[in-house]
Amino acid sequence: MTDRIALVTGASRGLGFAMAEELATLGWHVVAVARTVGGLEELDDRVKEKRQPGAGELTLAPMDITNDDAMAYLANSIGERWGKLDLWVHAAVHAAPLTPANFLDMKDWDKSVAINARATGMLIPLIAPLLGAEGQALFLDDPRAGQMYFGAYGASKAAQLALARSWQVESAKIGPRIRIETPAPMATATRARFFPGEDRSVLADIKAEAARLVALL
Repeated sequence: MTDRIALVTGASRGLGFAMAEELATLGWHVVAVARTVGGLEELDDRVKEKRQPGAGELTLAPMDITNDDAMAYLANSIGERWGKLDLWVHAAVHAAPLTPANFLDMKDWDKSVAINARATGMLIPLIAPLLGAEGQALFLDDPRAGQMYFGAYGASKAAQLALARSWQVESAKIGPRIRIETPAPMATATRARFFPGEDRSVLADIKAEAARLVALL
């Protein structure tokens, strides 16, 4: 069994799915977390189809990252089973519908804050001890703060990245290593909702972008 353990939050679709698949293909044991059971099962099927000697394994964790008790249980379980994490990829995100700030829907606002900001603040203290001094955490930036109609998404994502950047400078000398990367525009379902009618042929391939980001690690 591989001794490289990765946690991917938001692994059931989009870039999180692609990065979990890429890591497992390269021999990592990936703990894949998402609420969507079907997406996790599809990920498992994809990894099994590509199984090669030396490939990694998946542990599927159908959990809600906004559930404090569930995430505490997850962190404790990882600690008991492996005693560490080598990598955390935080790809979970809520992309609220675009709307003018003066027409914000409070359900979308609350969900954006809960998933994009609050959950990150809850997860970091749980996961940091597992990463120790040698582990890495990867956050994915999407700088939309202040852009027209991106109020809920842009503000909550900016809050997430502000917290990640604080952790980054605080950990610079003592670890873990905190990475913040901005993925290239990709042909994802989320982007299609944000930019309907966009020419998707000019966008980056999600699998290629996942491979590029994993290579940075």
